[in-house]
Amino acid sequence: MNRITMDNIVQDPNPVLRQKAEWVSFPLQSDDIEAIEAMIQYVNDSRDDELAEKYNLQPANGIAAPQIGISKQMTVVVVEVPTKDGGVTEVSYALINPKIVSHAVKQAALSYGEGCLSISEEHPGLVRRAQRITIEAYDYITKKDVRIVAKDMLAIVLQHEIDHLNGVLFYDHIDQNNLWVAEEGLKIIE
Repeated sequence: MNRITMDNIVQDPNPVLRQKAEWVSFPLQSDDIEAIEAMIQYVNDSRDDELAEKYNLQPANGIAAPQIGISKQMTVVVVEVPTKDGGVTEVSYALINPKIVSHAVKQAALSYGEGCLSISEEHPGLVRRAQRITIEAYDYITKKDVRIVAKDMLAIVLQHEIDHLNGVLFYDHIDQNNLWVAEEGLKIIE
């Protein structure tokens, strides 16, 4: 697979975005390896202003295989998370067959809503998601099975991308009658 650009990103309402993606078998086939490596490159390059402009990339925290027309359980996520000393660190995952095995009852939402490479139309509103989740998957970057406990921004991005693998889009979670109403207990992330 060549470099992914915005020209390769499948747009809503393409039916592949609404399909439950297929489980990926091991050992990985060459086309799966090429796809996930291209997805890693897209997300990393999209976060670099010069490369994003050069290759026509929209900045992204993640991408899922259905967004490039491949209905398989693969997603890449790169997110900055706070450290205990008050700084930030970047975490990267290239997950194959990710499964959310537990989630908190407490919910969180981004104050500005969510966006998506595959959705050009704006869908304003709070997207309520579990504030904390646990995921099991194979991580292509480390070449290991992993168990990830994520909260806040990382949990939201992971849920957004895993939704893509299940045919769910972020605007499916928006309460159309109360777009920006944050009920008591909802954690708003700036």
